Amino acid sequence: MPPTPRFLRRGKVRDIYELDADHLLIVTTDRLSAFDVVLPDPIPGKGKVLASITRFWMRKFAGIVGNHLTDITPPSPPNRVGGETYSSEQLDVVKKCEVIPVECIVRGFITGSGWKDYLKTGEVCGYKLPAGLKQCAELPEPLFTPSTKAEAGHDQNISPAEAARLIGAETAKRIEELAVKIYTAGREHARQRGILIADTKFEFGIRDGEILLIDEVLTPDSSRFWPEDKYEPGHDQPSFDKQIIRNYLETLDWDKADPGPKLPPEIIARTQRAYAEILQRLTT
Repeated sequence: MPPTPRFLRRGKVRDIYELDADHLLIVTTDRLSAFDVVLPDPIPGKGKVLASITRFWMRKFAGIVGNHLTDITPPSPPNRVGGETYSSEQLDVVKKCEVIPVECIVRGFITGSGWKDYLKTGEVCGYKLPAGLKQCAELPEPLFTPSTKAEAGHDQNISPAEAARLIGAETAKRIEELAVKIYTAGREHARQRGILIADTKFEFGIRDGEILLIDEVLTPDSSRFWPEDKYEPGHDQPSFDKQIIRNYLETLDWDKADPGPKLPPEIIARTQRAYAEILQRLTT
């Protein structure tokens, strides 16, 4: 009989349970966060999409970097936070790791906060970029732009040099190499399916001295996905990710602090359709 899961903590999207000294149970819920605030309305089916996409990529990238997945059949969580119910597709048993406290952001196109910084300074996270770039232009090469990993509240952008001071030069160099390599491989796979991956974030952990890929990988929560056939630099792009919700929230008089605003049914439905489509296009 598998051990009874013991609830450890609730993240913005994931609930974490301890199974034993070596394993955790991760529950990928339908919750959605934007601007680091958990919104009151879940996106039905979202947890299944995120967990399924992450499993797909982790297995695909296994030749590049190991990951924390196991083949252990997940038990049901005993105390479902907030009364939520889960499908087996939302559950993963993973190996415990020491989490590296740096978000590994890789940018292949200039958009979002990177675009705002470029307009002000001509730089993105300390990288000097060519003059005259259009909004959403593809960058000459992918940029590694790390940030802190906040348990609550907002992550803070840091330079690669600051990341090296935080976690050590050797570890920082290795996760930068891995993040760029994984992003590049994922971008090539997605482009073959008519999808541009504008940017993304990865997380890594250490187990027995080995760096492993953990958390979520190239999902519509952690990445910007654009349809290639509609791509046109110079303005925001249509997307298959939670940018749909970010764009809606930017139209509101909201200070981006708790509590988050409720979402209209049409925004929830649009996001639900986008998540389902990106799952199908990337993994089949």
